[in-house]
Amino acid sequence: MPHSLFISDLHLSAEQPHSMAAFRQFIATQAPQAEALYILGDLFEYWAGDDDLDDPCHAQIIGDLGSLAAHGTRLYLLHGNRDLLMGTTLAQACHATLLQDPTLIDLYGTPTLLSHGDTLCTDDTEYQHYRAQVHDPGFQQQFLAKPLQERKAYIEQLRTRSRHEKRGKDDAIMDVNDDAVAALLREYRYPRLIHGHTHRPNRHEHRVDGHRCERWVLGDWERNVNALRCDASGIDWETLPA
Repeated sequence: MPHSLFISDLHLSAEQPHSMAAFRQFIATQAPQAEALYILGDLFEYWAGDDDLDDPCHAQIIGDLGSLAAHGTRLYLLHGNRDLLMGTTLAQACHATLLQDPTLIDLYGTPTLLSHGDTLCTDDTEYQHYRAQVHDPGFQQQFLAKPLQERKAYIEQLRTRSRHEKRGKDDAIMDVNDDAVAALLREYRYPRLIHGHTHRPNRHEHRVDGHRCERWVLGDWERNVNALRCDASGIDWETLPA
């Protein structure tokens, strides 16, 4: 049966050989069976700009995605908080389509909203302040004008700081806010929602203005390789090798 697959938060890098191996196996075996693959953010551990295509790890990932697209599987990329600087050069190299966050699609007859999910974590005010800064077009333009190695060094500093800050935060703060979820579902007329970012794979049900809305959360690949499969009969977790 024709179906689509959804993944997010792979955080691929040379320092994560387990995730890299799982990704390559998934792209070679299960992804080609789907008519579309949606990657809902944080494909990379970080992305410093489209002038980093020649990094050996990045080149391998891009090559695998290009081969998948050449096979006939449509490929869609959505920015995450780690790879928000993905641009058209990368998308063209992968033969992928870049999506806006959020994007509403008709998924086998069911309106489905796709998002990375970080905009829903409104209780984490420090992160939302940071997000507003790095998504500012002027900030991005100035940042991308810096030498690649300088950008990478800056991102490494941010990663170190983020790891320290997370240790002092309550887990609930880093999860989605129910009111933010309801507002988004209301804005898009009560669709099904698929997102990542929180690393808490699960199915949730929200009642918004009398409408029942499903929310599916994708997990990260560091702890458990996972994907969602959707076809005309519904949606459920795809069985992936450990």
